[in-house]
Amino acid sequence: MKKTISTIFGLAALSLATLTTSCSSDDNKNDGPKSDFVVVRDNLQGEINSGEVVLESGTYKLTGKLVVKNTAKLTIRPGVIIEATALPSDQLAAVRYIAVAQGGQIDVQGTATSPVIMTSETKKPAAWGGLVICGKAPINKGASASAEVSELTYGGTDANDNSGSIKYLRIEYPGFSYSSDKEFNGVSFFGVGKGTVVDYVQVYESSDDGFEWFGGTVNANHLVVSNKDATAVGDDLFDWTEGWNGTGENFYGIRTNAGNRGIEADNNSNNHLATPISFPTIKNLTLIGAGVNDTSAESQAFKLRVGTKGKFDNVVLKGWKTGFDVQHDESIGYAGTDLMATNVKFEEVTLKSKSTTTAGVANNDFTKVYTESTTATGAGNGSGVPTWTAGWTKGL
Repeated sequence: MKKTISTIFGLAALSLATLTTSCSSDDNKNDGPKSDFVVVRDNLQGEINSGEVVLESGTYKLTGKLVVKNTAKLTIRPGVIIEATALPSDQLAAVRYIAVAQGGQIDVQGTATSPVIMTSETKKPAAWGGLVICGKAPINKGASASAEVSELTYGGTDANDNSGSIKYLRIEYPGFSYSSDKEFNGVSFFGVGKGTVVDYVQVYESSDDGFEWFGGTVNANHLVVSNKDATAVGDDLFDWTEGWNGTGENFYGIRTNAGNRGIEADNNSNNHLATPISFPTIKNLTLIGAGVNDTSAESQAFKLRVGTKGKFDNVVLKGWKTGFDVQHDESIGYAGTDLMATNVKFEEVTLKSKSTTTAGVANNDFTKVYTESTTATGAGNGSGVPTWTAGWTKGL
């Protein structure tokens, strides 16, 4: 009798151990401090409050928001696919997105032959929210602010803040919209610091901006935005506001639909002189528009306004109605010094430049904002697709 009871208890203990192992799974092997977050491959959502969570391989179903909180870390191995499930129209509060809060980190470890892919079950723009990162670097909206999507706090005084590393990542079909004033981008950088690494990232078919910077100091290299879906108009390829002071190298953006601008650049719409003033430096840039038959009212390669500064070098612009559209007195005043594009090659651009003062006075030959070069190579291959995009991007 004792032997039988012992055997039963032994089998029960073995079953419990097996069940526990199954629930934890090998997907949550931690390189850093252990996290109490349990990874469920077909139901990835919730808050990672501490420690490191590792997504090892295969596909994970994103069924709600996934938030990496202060002190926590999300690591994603090469080749991992995160697929946002379809969102029922009556469940807007359950929109799928990935967010990194202040003090949290993300480590995307994709490679050129095995990128990390964040996509959606629904293969069309606006299907899910994309990636949101909130850091502690300076912004000009105040000492800190609340992100328009995710409602996480961002901004601070740490220009060197580190939100992790993102390499070889492709984000597909983002841009979910709560309303016309509250929309996700492909990647939203809210006050992200320059300790963060961003290199080789594509946003594919976003219904809102591909990349947008809300202040911060983060640098970014090898960025790609492609919007070609004719049924869902995208917004800008690249966008910044609130005092972004980072650098960029090798940006390639293309839209063939009736979306908006190549770059929309702001400082602060409420106070054009708010500090820190937006002042990025970007080298090796190609922006491709929809061509001379573009039906968009916003067919501008650059829209530079409300006090932004910026320096751009080795630029190729093709297929836009307007190359440079500079607006408001402050930005116009910076032109030729702190707002300047050098070595620009225009291809099929109807009007190279224009300006409009705050009072509405227009100048359709505002040449002081650029210098030309017939040998500019832009992102590396003129108006052609750069070689560095091979293997990890889609739809170029």
